[in-house]
Amino acid sequence: MVVVLDSVSAGRQEPMSAILGRQRAAFMAAGPPDVALRRNRIDRLLALVLDNADDFVEAMAADYGTRPRAGTLFTEIMGMLSVIEHTRSHVRQWMRPSGVMRAGRLFGLRAEVVPTPLGVIGVVGPWNFPVNLVVLPAAAAFAAGNRVMIKMSEVTPRTAELMRALSVTYFSPEELAVVTGDAQVAADFAALPFDHLFFTGSPTVGALVAQAAAPNLVPVTLELGGKNPVVVGPKADMARAAERIARGRMINGGQVCVCPDYVFVPAARVDQFVAGARDALRSMFPSIVGNDDYCSAVDEANFDRVVALIEDARGKGARIDPVDPPGEALPDRAARKIAPTLVRDVDDSMRLAHEETFGPVLAVRGYQSLDDVVDYLN
Repeated sequence: MVVVLDSVSAGRQEPMSAILGRQRAAFMAAGPPDVALRRNRIDRLLALVLDNADDFVEAMAADYGTRPRAGTLFTEIMGMLSVIEHTRSHVRQWMRPSGVMRAGRLFGLRAEVVPTPLGVIGVVGPWNFPVNLVVLPAAAAFAAGNRVMIKMSEVTPRTAELMRALSVTYFSPEELAVVTGDAQVAADFAALPFDHLFFTGSPTVGALVAQAAAPNLVPVTLELGGKNPVVVGPKADMARAAERIARGRMINGGQVCVCPDYVFVPAARVDQFVAGARDALRSMFPSIVGNDDYCSAVDEANFDRVVALIEDARGKGARIDPVDPPGEALPDRAARKIAPTLVRDVDDSMRLAHEETFGPVLAVRGYQSLDDVVDYLN
């Protein structure tokens, strides 16, 4: 498999395995980097993002079709600053050896654990936060003294290409290499003999990444999505709970691995919750189709997947309550926009009950007792 990395030499193509080999050889030759170099690499990584923040925001807006620029700046750029500063400030502390078997000193035995870099870390990034969720694991890898190869998501190609093009200005390819390409490139990337592999994405793809890494016994960290239930207590302020949950559901158009996916509400108050959520959503989005602050589905495949989840639930008896502005026909395939949708009467025969929604859809389920909710979730 061949990918283009201008950092290698102008326009020349080099196999990913060769890039990995060059990084590993450089790592072995140089040995573990000191505190100053680790922090310098973190600083350059942060500079890459901050120096070009406006370009990244525009690239992500173009990849999505519409994506709120202020929201992108906050979640993708500003949101990483405190995490990176925490990492940077703790590098020296995390590098210190720690003593073990202290009781053995009575017998003249001394032992310590010395934190040691692994070598070359692979990072496979997602499309929903394509900058933040590659920069943060890369910063952690640099803090630990490693070299890094990043596979950007092919679903956000403009953002991926911008990251690749900028990386050569801030790093030598022996420190950081950014790979772009399709799903086959991602599969080949996951199969490389890294010293550790970090993946953010869906459980389905995460299982494939783990399988690809297994023949080389590569340790894998998987940051995966889930169903993210919310439980509204019997004595909750229902209007406030409905507004907060609705707002949380709509971050990035619902395309976030930790936003509310479905909510349990006391059965007698379901209608009150739905009314409050509907009011909040109408206030947030008085228009949708022409609204640049309403996030599109990232691509047609994800648009179709979310619409299919809604229609599957509808066909199996769920009550579907789209919160679409008057006069707008939604879902809109051209804009890849789906109205915020509240779904009631969900049962376990519906795909919506099991699959991660990853879109502007919130299932609302009533309950009689909290014990029943706990039993169901368990």
